[in-house]
Amino acid sequence: MTRRDLVALVRTVVAMCVFPAAAAAAEPSPSGMGGDPRSAGEGPGLVGDPVLALGLVVAIAVVAVVATTAWVRLTARRDEEGAGTRR
Repeated sequence: MTRRDLVALVRTVVAMCVFPAAAAAAEPSPSGMGGDPRSAGEGPGLVGDPVLALGLVVAIAVVAVVATTAWVRLTARRDEEGAGTRR
């Protein structure tokens, strides 16, 4: 860590201690809103198309398995005595 880095770190820590309101999060008092703001009286439910999402996950998994298997087979070290044996 250089001297310049140390000075920058000290300045940051001092600024966070001197100006805590700049780094403060939301106000801790409860807001007037309650319930689920996405719908009128209904539960959250599913958003989007879960079947499509599941299909994409399975497709990505299949592509990963095929690509990994192909990579291992194509890059296997070939010995002079026996082809395809690995050490």
